[in-house]
Amino acid sequence: MKKAFLLTFIVFCNCLLFAQEENPRQKFFTGGNFGLTLGRYTVINVSPQIGYHFNRFVAAGLGLNLQYASVKEKDWSGNDYSKTSQGITGLSLFGRFYPVQNVFLQVQPEGNYIFGRIKYYQPMVQTFKLDAEIVPAFLIGGGYSMAAGRGYFLTTVLYDVLQRPNSPYGNQPVVNFGYNFSF
Repeated sequence: MKKAFLLTFIVFCNCLLFAQEENPRQKFFTGGNFGLTLGRYTVINVSPQIGYHFNRFVAAGLGLNLQYASVKEKDWSGNDYSKTSQGITGLSLFGRFYPVQNVFLQVQPEGNYIFGRIKYYQPMVQTFKLDAEIVPAFLIGGGYSMAAGRGYFLTTVLYDVLQRPNSPYGNQPVVNFGYNFSF
């Protein structure tokens, strides 16, 4: 079983390395990420970006961070107890370095404005506004890009090294999937 897995992994990696078509990128690109989770935990993320490829190795750009998150809590009998809603708007700069084709390292400083409210349903309905604040973040990590159509798909794994209280990223890796259109 281990040998079959290892052989499959080696063949897959070779296919990725040798099947890459030389696709010189256009200088400008736009795109970003979209995320959606619905249910007890609801998260909506729209993060558009625009950037520029300076050469084969370096790209940089600007992004917006727009997120909405809510959590519904129930009491021991299953009745609604509270709902916390939080919004995030922010700006980011990003820089990417491509040491090899399609693989990149990324740095991304951000400033996020976080605001929200909490609504309690029991014993009576009460709503409280949460303190709004600007929370900086500094994401580092890397990713992979794959040419597709007029652009490329991106997968990134980033981590907030500042770890400020109330950071929207917490103490865990941030995985994003997106698409960039080249022009």
